[in-house]
Amino acid sequence: MSAIDTYDSREYKLFTCKSEFDKSINILMGILHGISADNISISEIKELEHWLQFSRPFARKRPFDELIPLVNRALEDDRLDQDEIDDILWVCNQFHNTSPYYEMVTADLQKLTGYIHGILADNSLSVQEILALRDWLNENESLIGRFPYDEIYSLVLTILKDGHVDTEEKDYLKAFLSQFVDTQKSLNLNEIELAKLKKELSVSGICAMAPEIFFENKKFCFTGESTRTTRRELSKLVFDLNGVFSNTVTKDTSYLIVGNAGNDCWAFSCYGRKVEQAVKLRKEGIPVTIVNENDFWDAVEDASAGI
Repeated sequence: MSAIDTYDSREYKLFTCKSEFDKSINILMGILHGISADNISISEIKELEHWLQFSRPFARKRPFDELIPLVNRALEDDRLDQDEIDDILWVCNQFHNTSPYYEMVTADLQKLTGYIHGILADNSLSVQEILALRDWLNENESLIGRFPYDEIYSLVLTILKDGHVDTEEKDYLKAFLSQFVDTQKSLNLNEIELAKLKKELSVSGICAMAPEIFFENKKFCFTGESTRTTRRELSKLVFDLNGVFSNTVTKDTSYLIVGNAGNDCWAFSCYGRKVEQAVKLRKEGIPVTIVNENDFWDAVEDASAGI
């Protein structure tokens, strides 16, 4: 069974309401902007064609009855110029202008995920695409304080800081950004390859994937609600492992742990004051690492076992 057949049979009913129409169009708009960040390659064209196949279940519904044929005609010659992109975006915007389902911030976050899909569509990142991503982030500052805007922005600034982007930094950014792309809808992004890349690279100083966490003389702060224990017990646990616990994020904070219970920080919700402060410090060059609670507990187990 193909990925598309699986998608159609398992999730078809999701695409029968305006919320899903809006989300799909927002992501499409992001993809179009993303693939046009540099010269559009044939592999990016094929990626767009592949992604659009997932709109088949609602091809007779507005605005897809107009949008899908328009995109298909634009791609007939395996090329996509700016006029064609503008025509497609115009149809998308006309639909949104009637009765948008999502408020602006949510819509822009969905466009961000589409933009990421677009710049990764050929399974590589160019310096031009990274610079274009930075410009897109600068133009959408209304997303400050929302995941994953702050994390992506901090990482992009870190990579561009010295004016040189090497292969490792490109792979590093690709591994991080791939978390926000539905690889099931991608022709060129291989989930197994990406999983291997994520394993080989450790993200340090940004919101780390499988980060290295040390306790000895390191200051920890916690935000949100833990899935496993109380704030008082967390403080004692850190102390027992020779760390320092604080209720505030300061310049000497090493780790900010984000609790998972009742906290949607990792699912496109609003961060919070402490995370905002940590991001602000990172942008100033202070190496505060934001850590998901799950990674924190893994580190606790390793430290307690003497690993």
